[in-house]
Amino acid sequence: MPAPANRLKQALAKGEMQIGLWLGMGSTVAAEIAAGAGYDWCLIDGEHGPNTVTTIRDQLQAMAGRGVAAVVRVPVGEDWVLKQVLDVGAQSVLVPMVDDAAQAEAAARAVRYPPEGVRGMGAALARASDYNAIPDYVTTANGEICLMVQIESAKAVENVDAIAAVEGIDCLFVGPADLSADMGHPGNPGHPDVVAAIEHAIARTLAAGKAAGIITFDPAQFAYYAGLGVTFLGVGGDVTVLAKAVRSLAGEAREAVKG
Repeated sequence: MPAPANRLKQALAKGEMQIGLWLGMGSTVAAEIAAGAGYDWCLIDGEHGPNTVTTIRDQLQAMAGRGVAAVVRVPVGEDWVLKQVLDVGAQSVLVPMVDDAAQAEAAARAVRYPPEGVRGMGAALARASDYNAIPDYVTTANGEICLMVQIESAKAVENVDAIAAVEGIDCLFVGPADLSADMGHPGNPGHPDVVAAIEHAIARTLAAGKAAGIITFDPAQFAYYAGLGVTFLGVGGDVTVLAKAVRSLAGEAREAVKG
């Protein structure tokens, strides 16, 4: 029996739009609710979210069987970090702050078993192999790993062609917030220079035959990014959705009862 098929990887390879939600709360309840809400994918944020390997595992379990692809953003692209999130069951991972081809190549090797990579052989103890119930896991897992790397610095934009050319990279994901800050425009991803850099990175990614990704909390930009060719589109986060909803409800209630 082989490793489970990665539907997200397959969809991105076909150029199919995949819409998703960021999970930054570190909550299994939020993950479970989001997983059944109709998104194509939900991303557990291990970089800025209050997560550990254990909480990531718990959220993966909460999302299992809910019809959504789970993605994990690791805090750093270190071999041991990637190995741990893969072992607890992640098949799709996002690596932040990839500035050049060498870093992309290191990530591609870290998520694959030898001889293609350097992932440690601990599958018999791992949730990824259903605790050794998938006998062919180590010989089939490499082909089902979806690796995404983040383009979020001026250096990364400069090196985007080389990064996109790395074998084993499925998607290049632009991080508008960090990119705008690195370019000298913190908090202003709409600056013309940043917009030009984003559009360039997306275009070069597509030219290399790789999927392009980005996140925006502005619904007015959804169609714009789709028009640029983005197919891995983040449209919000659990934290922002909850915050907006509870604040709006409080305001509506106070307005309704005043008099």
